[in-house]
Amino acid sequence: MNAPATAAEAALPTSDARRAVEAPLPAAAGDARFSNTFLRLKKKLERGVGKAIADFNMIGEGDTVLVCVSGGKDSYTLLSCLMALRERAPVNFRIVAMNLDQKQPGFPADVLPAYFESIGIEYRIVTEDTYSIVKDKIPEGKTTCSLCSRLRRGIIYRVAKEIGATRIALGHHRDDMIETLFLNMFFGGKLKSMPPKLVSDNGEHVVIRPLAYCTENDIARFARTMDFPIIPCNLCGSQENAQRKLIKNMLQGWAREFPGRIESIATAMSQVVPSHLADNALFDFRGLTRDTPVAEGDIAFDRPELPAPNRVIPIVSEFTDED
Repeated sequence: MNAPATAAEAALPTSDARRAVEAPLPAAAGDARFSNTFLRLKKKLERGVGKAIADFNMIGEGDTVLVCVSGGKDSYTLLSCLMALRERAPVNFRIVAMNLDQKQPGFPADVLPAYFESIGIEYRIVTEDTYSIVKDKIPEGKTTCSLCSRLRRGIIYRVAKEIGATRIALGHHRDDMIETLFLNMFFGGKLKSMPPKLVSDNGEHVVIRPLAYCTENDIARFARTMDFPIIPCNLCGSQENAQRKLIKNMLQGWAREFPGRIESIATAMSQVVPSHLADNALFDFRGLTRDTPVAEGDIAFDRPELPAPNRVIPIVSEFTDED
């Protein structure tokens, strides 16, 4: 390959890159055991990941991507999609899978190394007893997620630096991002979610979420058919009353009762109009004059166009549960 391109040239948002991402998947020998329905689902997920990479310039020529694999369905799916896309991407990038063994009781330490070996991926297993720290510091019944995530983040950043990773890929999906939006609104008083791409506070790491356009339902169905060796989390999974679970139940109820609402929320997260909110840091309301250009102007006074009360928005899916 020629000399590395600039970030703008090397990243995936080029027309060639989009064609590579959206091209029909080559027939792999192992695909013969899967149904056509499942192969369409696989293609849908990979296209979603490819589009997120392109839209947010997540991966470029020569990047080393540290993929954090917890042993859950999301991170397995992320790793699978990135490996598939790497085969036909117009840029070369390295993938290193990483698992943090937090010394949770009963954690099957042999499962992930065996899985990584079976798919031929470069990997790092890091052992740190964060489980004992979390259990010692957090009272029984209280949410452990905040401390646990801070400890994990520090270790991940350290490993990324050790291996020269230029990107850290996390397995958060579209539904995680929407849940976080409502968590911040309801309990934090902020319009804030998980961004698809961010720079760490110390400015040393770029974190990406390539599953930003993928739904949890599609990921769960993909993981079931792929029969990934799922490892449950004894910290997060045991907290049935966590606020995130309450938000998830609320959103799932909306999805059942009002088809299309979750998709509309996801779209809204990428179509923000600062001049029609109330944040002086995003829009200069104090300096607003008759000469200030304002997006959408006074249509803010118009009633929003909403579906009729008894009208159901049709959502057609090409997939069934028979995969």
